[in-house]
Amino acid sequence: MRRGAFACLQKNEIMKKFLTSAGLIAIGASGIHAASPVELSPIEASKPWSVSAALRGFYDDNYTTSSSDLKRSSLGYQLTPSASLNLPLDQTFIGVSYEYSFLYFEDRRNNKYDQNHKFDGRLDHKFSERYKVEVNDSFVVAQEPEVLSPGGGAISSPLRTQGDNMRNLGTIKFSAQATELLAVELGYANTFFNYEQDKNSNDVEPGQASRSGLLDRIEHAISLDLRWRALPDTDGILGYQFGVVDFTGNEALNPGAPDEIFSEERNSHSHRVYVGADHRFNAQLAGSARIGGQYTDYYNQNNTDVSPYIDANLTYEYGVGNFIKAGLSHTLARTDVFSVQTLNDITVDQQVTAVYASVSHKITSKLIGSLLVQGQRGEFQGGTEDGNVEYYFLPGINFAYNFNPHLSAEAGYNFDRLDSESGRSYSRNRVYLGVRATY
Repeated sequence: MRRGAFACLQKNEIMKKFLTSAGLIAIGASGIHAASPVELSPIEASKPWSVSAALRGFYDDNYTTSSSDLKRSSLGYQLTPSASLNLPLDQTFIGVSYEYSFLYFEDRRNNKYDQNHKFDGRLDHKFSERYKVEVNDSFVVAQEPEVLSPGGGAISSPLRTQGDNMRNLGTIKFSAQATELLAVELGYANTFFNYEQDKNSNDVEPGQASRSGLLDRIEHAISLDLRWRALPDTDGILGYQFGVVDFTGNEALNPGAPDEIFSEERNSHSHRVYVGADHRFNAQLAGSARIGGQYTDYYNQNNTDVSPYIDANLTYEYGVGNFIKAGLSHTLARTDVFSVQTLNDITVDQQVTAVYASVSHKITSKLIGSLLVQGQRGEFQGGTEDGNVEYYFLPGINFAYNFNPHLSAEAGYNFDRLDSESGRSYSRNRVYLGVRATY
C-alpha cells in the first residue's frame, strides 16, 4: 500500500502537541488552586486578533513512510496562512484560531498537493472564586501520525496516511472548590476519528483492512477527580475515569477470510483508578504524577484485561522564554495492527510506554532554539501479533530568528525511526527552511 506524504509542520505546533498533558484524555490532571494562564504572544496580547502566513521549502527522504526498498523522496514547499482571535474578558476568555496548509510534492506523479486544516477553540469562564468551567475543541484534517493522535503520550499509528483524515477532540471540565482544602473536578472528553481510505478505495490491497476499518472510532472519557491541598505547594489527587471506545468503520478487518471479523469486535469499556500529586518545588520547577490501574472489557470478544497506568511530568523554567519539560506515560492505546489467532483472540490494543523531553532556549534576543525528543515502545495485545514490539523514535530540532515582531525566519530537521517486529520498519529524514510574517 502506498502511504501518504509529508506535512512539514511548524515545530512549535509539534512541541505544543506533545507537551499537552495526557489529561486531555484523563481530564482532571490540572489544578484549580493555581490559575490556568492563557499564553499569548506580544502581538496577540496587543490586540484581539492576529494573522500570519508562512512559506517553507522542504526535503523529505521518505514521504511514504515505507521500508528502505520502497521509500520515495521529494522536494516541496508549504504555504500556511492562519488567523486567531483572543478575547480576554473580566470572567471569561474566548479564543479561536484556524490554520490552513497547502503542501506541494515535486516527486508525486499524480495529486501533487495536500491540503491540511487545523481549528482550535477555547472558552474559560469563572463563575466565582469557587466555580469555573473550561471548554476546548481541536479539529484537524491531516496526514501526519503525531497530529492525528491527540494529546501527549501514545501514537496509535506510526504511518503517514494519505487523504483527508479527520480527528476532533472536545473536552469540558467543571471545577468546584468545595472547601478551603478540598476541590472537585468533573470532566468529559470526546474524540472522533474518520479516515478517508475505506474498503472501496483503490489503494486497498486484497485481504487487507482499510484505515477506516482499523482506526475510525469515537472515544468517550468521563472523569472525576478529588483534589486535596496537602501542603501549601502540594495537591494530592484521587481520580476515576470511565472510558468507552466505539469503532465505527463497520468493515471486515480480515476481508475474504472464511470467518470475517469486523471493526466493532475491538470495542471496549474501561475503568481507571489512580492516585497522584501535583507539586511545585520552587518558583521554577513543578511536577505532576498519576499512577494507578485500568480494567478493560472487550465485551464483543468476551475478554478482559488489567493494565497499569502512569502519567508523570516535570517542568523547569529557567528564564523568560527558556524551559525544559520531560514526561513519561504508560497506558493502553489503539493500534492499526491487526491479526487473528482465533475468533476470540484478535489484536485489540497495544500497551504503550512513551517518554518525551523538550528544551526551548533563547540563544540571543532574536534567536530561539528548540529541541524535542519523543519515543515510545508499543507491545501488541492479542492475535498472532501478541507480544510483538514496536519502537518509535521522533527527535527534532528547530531554530527561529526574529528580525522584528512581525517577520521571522526558521529552519529545522526532524528524524523518524520505526523498528517493528511486525515487519514495517522505516527511517525518515526531513529538513525545512522558511519565513513567517505576522500582524
